[in-house]
Amino acid sequence: MNDCGCEKARAELEEYLHHELASADAADIRAHVENCPDCSNEVRVGVAITEVMQRACKESAPETLRTLVLAQIRTVQAGHGVAAD
Repeated sequence: MNDCGCEKARAELEEYLHHELASADAADIRAHVENCPDCSNEVRVGVAITEVMQRACKESAPETLRTLVLAQIRTVQAGHGVAAD
């Protein structure tokens, strides 16, 4: 494990937070973050944003909105099916 430095840690933060890095790269970033207060703060902010986004994506639209959107889609689709004169 090496200290990867702030530049690499910040450049790969998104992938690190989503567990998309190779294990060696993730270990390097983890080691750096444990010893760097600035990058540690970046990770905390990234985790908070990720959690908020995940919760927001689980929410459902109200049924009335769903009905309105589907009606608009049908209207647009019907308009495209009309032959031009």
